[in-house]
Amino acid sequence: MTNLSAISAKNPILLMGCGKMGSAMLAGWLEQGLDTGAIYIVDPFLEPIRNTFSKLKDNHLHESVKSLPAKISPSFIIMAVKPQMMDEALKALSIYDISKAVILSVAAGKTIHYFEDQLNIKQPIIRAMPNTPAAIGKGITVCTANKLVSDDQKNICTTLLETVSVVEWIDDESLMDAVTALSGSGPAYVFYMVEAMAAAGESIGLSEELSKKLARHTVSGAGALLEASDEEVSQLRINVTSPGGTTAAALDVLMSDEGIAKIMRRAMQDAKARSKELAG
Repeated sequence: MTNLSAISAKNPILLMGCGKMGSAMLAGWLEQGLDTGAIYIVDPFLEPIRNTFSKLKDNHLHESVKSLPAKISPSFIIMAVKPQMMDEALKALSIYDISKAVILSVAAGKTIHYFEDQLNIKQPIIRAMPNTPAAIGKGITVCTANKLVSDDQKNICTTLLETVSVVEWIDDESLMDAVTALSGSGPAYVFYMVEAMAAAGESIGLSEELSKKLARHTVSGAGALLEASDEEVSQLRINVTSPGGTTAAALDVLMSDEGIAKIMRRAMQDAKARSKELAG
């Protein structure tokens, strides 16, 4: 992991938006030893941030871009605002010279071309697609960059994001729609599976309370086992499945021609198509 020595009070990080994702990244950076003087935060709701991160310098917390120091020269600007607020945020930043900063966006659906068009200057831009488990440091993030981003800047970006997630890089930005369909939206698929398992448990005689608890802990426990194991996921499935047993009977349904694989392909194809529409 690259250290963050390039991030200093002279060339700080500017974090635009400090909601769940921004707060998770901020906590990781501080745990990693990043100087509090090397971070500026812009967020309209500062009180929860002050309460959670008491070591932050108060003059580095701003409700509006307009109150930032006039000569601020950030090395990285992390765009963690909601996509529908992005136009306004970029317009507000236009009063500063941010030409030397790397723009790192974690906003869904906002393409590199969008930022290039909005900023109207040649600038290093990184588009990142994290997922919600990043809020507890268990996410995965896929990044892609324009040609102005150097290898050193990519390494720093990786370090910034590794505080909350595994990080992967791709060269072809068009694959981000597929990434969104799989890992970006994926946690919702798992949560819905828990709901479906709990409902099925009730249908075969379990109480609502017990069924929900069994479904929740079964899926979270299976996920923990998957993370801890070096075995292929298919082998983990086989390990649970005795020939002719109860698990095999259930898998005969789930793995049939009309089973979960076909449904998942269709779901992700629709998610990918929608991602393209939203980015277009």
